[in-house]
Amino acid sequence: MRKLTILFALLTLWCGQPAAQTLPFQNPNLSTDERVEDLLKRLTLEEKTKLMMNSSPAIPRLGIPQWDWWSEALHGVGRNGVATVFPSCIGMACSFDNDLIGRIYDAVSDEARAKHNQLREQGKPTAKYQGLSFWTPNINIFRDPRWGRGQETYGEDPFMNAQMGLCVVRGLQGTQTSNSQTSKYYKLHACAKHFAVHSGPEKTRHHFDIEDLPTRDLWETYLPAFKTLVQEGNVQQVMCAYQRFDGEPCCGSNQLLQRILRDEWGFKGLVVSDCGAVSDFWMEGRHGVSKDAAAASARAVLSGTDVECGKNYTNLPEAVRRGDISEEEINVSVRRLLKGRFELGNFDPDELVPWTKIPASVIASKEHKALARQMGREQMVLLKNNGILPLDANNKRIMVMGPNAADSTMLWGIYFGQPSHTVTPLEGIAARLGGDVPFIEACDITSMTVEKRRIGRSTESADGSTTLQMESMGQHTFTMDEIVQSAAQSDIVIFVGGISPNLEREEAKKVHQPGFDSGDRTSIELPQVQRDILRRLHEAGKKVVLVNCSGSCVALEPEMKTCDAILQAWYAGEQGGHALADVLFGDYNPGGKLAVTFYKNDAQLPAFDDYRMQGRTYRYFKGEPLFPFGYGLSYTSYKYGKPQYKNGKVTVSVTNTGRRDGTEIVQVYVRNMADTEGPIKTLRGYGRVDLKAGETKTVSIDMPRERFEGWDVKTNTMRVVPGRYELMVGASSADKDLKKLVVNIK
Repeated sequence: MRKLTILFALLTLWCGQPAAQTLPFQNPNLSTDERVEDLLKRLTLEEKTKLMMNSSPAIPRLGIPQWDWWSEALHGVGRNGVATVFPSCIGMACSFDNDLIGRIYDAVSDEARAKHNQLREQGKPTAKYQGLSFWTPNINIFRDPRWGRGQETYGEDPFMNAQMGLCVVRGLQGTQTSNSQTSKYYKLHACAKHFAVHSGPEKTRHHFDIEDLPTRDLWETYLPAFKTLVQEGNVQQVMCAYQRFDGEPCCGSNQLLQRILRDEWGFKGLVVSDCGAVSDFWMEGRHGVSKDAAAASARAVLSGTDVECGKNYTNLPEAVRRGDISEEEINVSVRRLLKGRFELGNFDPDELVPWTKIPASVIASKEHKALARQMGREQMVLLKNNGILPLDANNKRIMVMGPNAADSTMLWGIYFGQPSHTVTPLEGIAARLGGDVPFIEACDITSMTVEKRRIGRSTESADGSTTLQMESMGQHTFTMDEIVQSAAQSDIVIFVGGISPNLEREEAKKVHQPGFDSGDRTSIELPQVQRDILRRLHEAGKKVVLVNCSGSCVALEPEMKTCDAILQAWYAGEQGGHALADVLFGDYNPGGKLAVTFYKNDAQLPAFDDYRMQGRTYRYFKGEPLFPFGYGLSYTSYKYGKPQYKNGKVTVSVTNTGRRDGTEIVQVYVRNMADTEGPIKTLRGYGRVDLKAGETKTVSIDMPRERFEGWDVKTNTMRVVPGRYELMVGASSADKDLKKLVVNIK
């Protein structure tokens, strides 16, 4: 009893209330529901509506601290000072490594909690990006490579987005081993976004209406990952999207938020709006479904949007006064958000919340940097190799070139934090070669005019990393002859090119360079200036290794002729330079596989604003891609045995037939043989296997009955339809890489 009294005293002092005024909602021994109901009845209507906005002010009379629901952790804690910056999500997906993704997001949540703990210790209020509610993961389907935000996702496959999304949610919320909390309190809250059917274009998202989408595409492609995170991951938040779906804004859609999310799936958590989405209901030139901010706010709340990122909800009291919504209907949302704050420990003293003991020393720690480097290695995909890779580190006639070679911010992708140090591709290569390496930038992403730089002195940081000092030589426009001449003394050119997160990202209204528009891409081709340089280097007799940095597929058909090797490096995070050097020089054998289809050219793509899946992704694309989904080379080779299916598992023997140790990613695809309108094949299982040179292992991958679920045209539902299914097991989604067997599912 004495201990409880001390805790009450600590609690009430922290909340700014005299100890004698301890209220039931401040009693951590009561149930969460009891505390919620007690606090709810003490709040005025105006106070309730303030709590329903992402930036919620303090309510001193009740000891309620300031709070903000908006924090970012896309691939590391974002926009909140120093943090470990991991590779982009689309890159991480190419690792096919669920375990490593889970460990990374456990590290991310450690850093997030540590930062929040520092605030509490200093007595500072919680501002934007400093809270315990993190608006990630993005599990939208990357249906079209022109979408600038596709790099935030885990690729074009529904199953992969679901499985990797689960790893993110459990790592962030502190529930890695089960769907329930490991303590009374969640570590953080994760948020599945953007619900639903969202993947560009960016420039039309505030007024675009997705109409006439086949019901099959909705349920079989766009919704499965969300359902999995809700029902298996117990994700605590869902963010509704900007656009309209069947005439209703997603943040005001009874179909999406009530009938599907809450009634059918049983979601009990918070729905948060995308930022400014409620304004789109009424602002001129946008959705035009509400007459003003009050009506828009009422519609959003009645549809189930509990927290608004924006300021429209200040108009909810007016909406109540004029009868658009009742206070009791508002209470439904307030109960949910209060429950969330209680379960994060926001109202309780640190002594009761185990996550408050995470120290600041975890932030950008050596261990977390090691995770970033490991994922940087695993996510790289070797697309072509004529035998030039791995490179010989003793070769002194290697040159580095390209617009992304010395660009540290490129490695950060989008929604990034501030790394304590970033290892650029140039730094990583120079460190591996034991000194300086010849370098010229040669071009910008889309032009020949660059800020000309040369390497100055290199310095070693306290953590042992090498920093190259780049000396500016002013703006310069290179000529082709000048570029080729610069490589005269080199046999091999490592050209680090591709595109940039400055050009492909969220709603970049000022970006209109060739091939890019407002954050999206108008062409998937490698920018012409880079294409021309690679051709000229090839014609000059140079061996060319193209390191392509991008957040999406780049059409590289001409480069298959002009380059000796192509390595897809994505946006590889703060340790990307070291990870790249590890792969290029053979210290790590690449094993990544593509999480998206690499098309040959723009002509293979349907209209960008057509959300039908016909002709899209490996599941429905009937043409020949440049590189198929699941594709990736290695410095060794693998041979598959005959797969078998028994007791809900697929087993197959895999042999490393080469001379190097490596890791193979075994993929399992399914096709309902009676379903002529369904996917050509669809991924339903995968696993990594480490193999020493000459070694054989039997790989077992779970394939329970529910993995055969698909669209049933007879009942218009998702279910397991009894019948004959083709199982395809192998190294990629390409038919030539797959071993097949037929199974009967009852």
